[in-house]
Amino acid sequence: MSDNFRFDVIAAGFSGDTAIALSALTHEDGMVRASALRALARIGTLTEEILLPFIRDAHNEVRRTAVELAATFPAVSVHQCLDDSDIFVAEMTAWCLGERTSVSDIEINALIDRTTSHTEAIVREACAAALGSLGDERGLSAILAACSDKPAVRRRAILALAPFEGDEVEAALQRALEDKDWQVRQNAEDLLNPRG
Repeated sequence: MSDNFRFDVIAAGFSGDTAIALSALTHEDGMVRASALRALARIGTLTEEILLPFIRDAHNEVRRTAVELAATFPAVSVHQCLDDSDIFVAEMTAWCLGERTSVSDIEINALIDRTTSHTEAIVREACAAALGSLGDERGLSAILAACSDKPAVRRRAILALAPFEGDEVEAALQRALEDKDWQVRQNAEDLLNPRG
């Protein structure tokens, strides 16, 4: 039953049936609620008022979807989701913040902190990438610290240095040329000697 209705909800996003999508927001199945949010976004009728309560939904897929869609709704606060119990919600939160055209001081500070303090490497990696995407000078020290993290984090941290300049950045890139991980070395090489 839920699967069939979920298909109808997904289809509503393509047909423009806002009524079906809205009715699905209160469905007991979290996957249906997540599909309803996506359908409303596709139709163009999703609002921050609709989206806001789903940031705290009990179902992790709903939270992940809500945080993803919040990228274009900067008034919807998501930084607290960097500490979500589901690492994929936390990872998506970092992505969301990195996609926004502007972030608040609270949001940038949360990204800076979690880049070095989050217990999960995948989240630290996403936070470093978000800081690089934002290009805010306040995030540089955290990105530089992430250049000494686990290989996957180091790879993203090196790329996150792209919008920055200065002696510290140059030194980090030079060190990365000697990294044990070949992808870290390659990323540093690409930044120091762009092709083309």
